[in-house]
Amino acid sequence: MRTRIWLPAIALLLATGCGPCGYNRVVAEEQQVDHSWSQVESQMQRRADLIPILVETAKGYVQHEPEVFAAIANSRAAILSASTRVEKIDKSNQLDLAIARLVPLGDTYPQLKSDPLYTKSMEELSGIESRLAAERSRYNEAVRIYNTDVKEPPGAWFAKLGNFPAQKESFPAPATSGVAANSTLH
Repeated sequence: MRTRIWLPAIALLLATGCGPCGYNRVVAEEQQVDHSWSQVESQMQRRADLIPILVETAKGYVQHEPEVFAAIANSRAAILSASTRVEKIDKSNQLDLAIARLVPLGDTYPQLKSDPLYTKSMEELSGIESRLAAERSRYNEAVRIYNTDVKEPPGAWFAKLGNFPAQKESFPAPATSGVAANSTLH
């Protein structure tokens, strides 16, 4: 007799979104995506703040590579002016490629590589790139969980009821700048 009373109550709780596959789960997943994104943005900002120091130091030694510096400056400006998550992801990948062109300059110009400010900045950039890669991975995992849940019942039902986006954007396969893997800097 008691079982009959509890079963409808449990079914009602699950149907209203209070269960592990309900509305609250979708809310929590979306909040995790947003939190993970803020960690990515924090690392992207740290990288953007470091780049001018690195570029100015390199410019003092390398005058024959203006297109490298222009590409970095343009990519940095683009990411700082991006307003949506999709734009920031795209511009971040472009900045990765631009930075990848700066890394080999240390090998081409030994006097640059011996500059303490350049070396310190490259080591700091390497650490930021490592943290950024880790944060991107966490973000992509949070997006994967969210996207899966809002596409499959019952999560899809609650996502539709709650007017949640049908999908969140993730970073494509990492386009590394080569900084984190460059062992000649350490």
